[in-house]
Parts: sequence; C-alpha cells; structure tokens
Amino acid sequence: MGTKTVAALRRMGKGARGVEDSVSYAVGHRIRIEILAALHEGPESADGLAKIIGRQLSIVTYHIEELLKDGSIEVAYSRPIRTNMSQYFYRVVELPEYSEEEIAAMTPEERHALAALILQATTVEALASLWAGKLHTDPRVKLIWDRFNLDQQARDELADEQAESWGRVKGIAGDAANRMAKSGEKGVTYVVQIFGYERSRSAAPPPLVLEAD
Repeated sequence: MGTKTVAALRRMGKGARGVEDSVSYAVGHRIRIEILAALHEGPESADGLAKIIGRQLSIVTYHIEELLKDGSIEVAYSRPIRTNMSQYFYRVVELPEYSEEEIAAMTPEERHALAALILQATTVEALASLWAGKLHTDPRVKLIWDRFNLDQQARDELADEQAESWGRVKGIAGDAANRMAKSGEKGVTYVVQIFGYERSRSAAPPPLVLEAD
C-alpha cells in the first residue's frame, strides 16, 4: 500500500463532520452526487465540473470546498493559468484493490476510512443511475439484497464465495475488453459491487425455510 494512498485514507473524515457524517454529507445532496459521479470519470476543474453538471460555478465551488474539507475528494494536480494564479483539478480518492493481508495491516482508522470511501462511491453511482433512469430501463439489471443469520463457518464460506465471484466478474470484464479491442465496439459502463457485512442491529431475520422436493 503506497504512502500516497495511506495519506488519503488518513484525511478522510478529519474535518468537523467526522467519517460517518462526511459520507452522509457527500451523498446527501444532488449537486455533490453529480460532482462525485463526474469525478469518477477522471480529474476535473471546478469550471469543468460546472459545465458537466450544468450548475453555476459559485455553487459547484462551494460543494467542492466542502468535500475537500472532509477528505471525500482530493486535489489531483494544478496548472498555472496566469501570474500567481493556478487552476486546480480534483479527483475522487484513488483506491486500489487491496488483499485481505493488506487490509489486515491497516490501522482501524484506515480501514474505517476505506469502508466509508467505498460506500460513498457506490451510493453516489447508484443514486446517479437512479436519477438517470438506468435502474428500471435495463431488463437485466440486478438489484438483490437480503439479510441472513450465519454461523462462523457460513460467514467464512460467504467471504470465499464473494471473492471467487469477484474474480469471475473481472474475468468477464477482461474478456469483454479483448473482444472490443478487436471489434472496435465502445461498450457500456456498468457498476458492479459485492457487499457482505454484519448488520448494525442484532435482531435476526426470520428463519430460512426450505421447501422439500
């Protein structure tokens, strides 16, 4: 894990809002969601973001500054535009894929920030796609969730299954990239996420009853 990534994780939630409220704040307003969704495509300036999302520059600048305070985004780079003046370009915090060993080596605070940034990114993309009508127009869209009461063995099996499933997803994406490189097809970007975590409340769901064959 690079020092740059560690520094980004340590900045998350260090403003007045703290980690949890920083995420809630980031995904709690449509303009901030539009800014973050646009930054998922790459670094952009405040002026560029204002044009992309069709909002006034002063309003976009305000929301950028608030997201920066929380560590929800960061400065990617700057370039001079005139004497003693620079234009800043912003990006979402870059998060590589970590192994279980790398995550275990993190401090609790770093893991906390990592979870928060992933939840921020996935929630932003889901809400932006909801507004864009992408969640009900695709007949093959998959939106599935439930809660299951698991013992330790089942919890370990679930984690292994999710890791294997993610590997297959990356394989599918790799095959698609190879085909498109040959065909010239542009393709369509889809969001894929896999979550498995302990529920905040202790109440167990109703028992799972399997019908006999």
